[in-house]
Amino acid sequence: MIKIESNWVDLRYLDVLATQHTFIHRLNPCIKLLTTLIFIIMVTSFPKYEITGLLPFFFFPAVLISLGKLPPGPLLKRLILVAPFVVFVGIFNPLFDHTPVAKLGSVIITGGWLSFASITLRLSLTVTAALILVATTGIDAIGSALLKMGVPRIIVVQLLFMHRYLHVLLEEFTRSIQAYSLRSFHGEGVRFRAWGSLLGQLLIRSVDRANRVYQSMLCRGFDGEVRLIRTSTLRISDILYLAGWLVFFLFVRWFNVPQVLGKLLMGGY
Repeated sequence: MIKIESNWVDLRYLDVLATQHTFIHRLNPCIKLLTTLIFIIMVTSFPKYEITGLLPFFFFPAVLISLGKLPPGPLLKRLILVAPFVVFVGIFNPLFDHTPVAKLGSVIITGGWLSFASITLRLSLTVTAALILVATTGIDAIGSALLKMGVPRIIVVQLLFMHRYLHVLLEEFTRSIQAYSLRSFHGEGVRFRAWGSLLGQLLIRSVDRANRVYQSMLCRGFDGEVRLIRTSTLRISDILYLAGWLVFFLFVRWFNVPQVLGKLLMGGY
């Protein structure tokens, strides 16, 4: 658990990546946020059995990772962190949906397995796009962009606080796990019966820590508003970036490029 915390859960590494000075990093935060939202809408708008139509959308994160000089390894590790949630969301589809929709040799593929694969691809694409947005923009710039796009301030403040103090909660969790490990002798991790009391202690410690943080913020003049001082101008490169991706998204959304290429190669036209 400590190894996981030290290698994977350090989300502040994305903030370090956001300090680079590449073409992607210098783009207007509102444009990057709007492009990512359009990408997510396009990806999630496909029918539930769609697989091949989603594949061209991997071009978007691949280009951003290359131009933004982002290391793929840390992004992949954080994507793996959400893998259990992906499995939990779609694992019941093969159990309830037995509709035959394809045949691979003598194996009949049911709709449940196709929808499960489609959910996995969609979540991989959307989570990767969100991680890249944070790694190329920074959470403060994203908060400022959300305010300019009309998102209520209270929601933006909650988002910023959640990102900032999630690390505090993780540190408390790690400290509790470390204390349990030092006091146990079986060396098999946290036993099932101990999770209840462990999570209860974590809740109490988190509330106590939150009160101390809040008192510290009040002592420093916090009045309920987070002031984000960040200026950004809209340039021609920002417009071209948004227009280029919008054309690409619409094209791959309405034309199934893999199927068209497959038919061309097989002489279907």
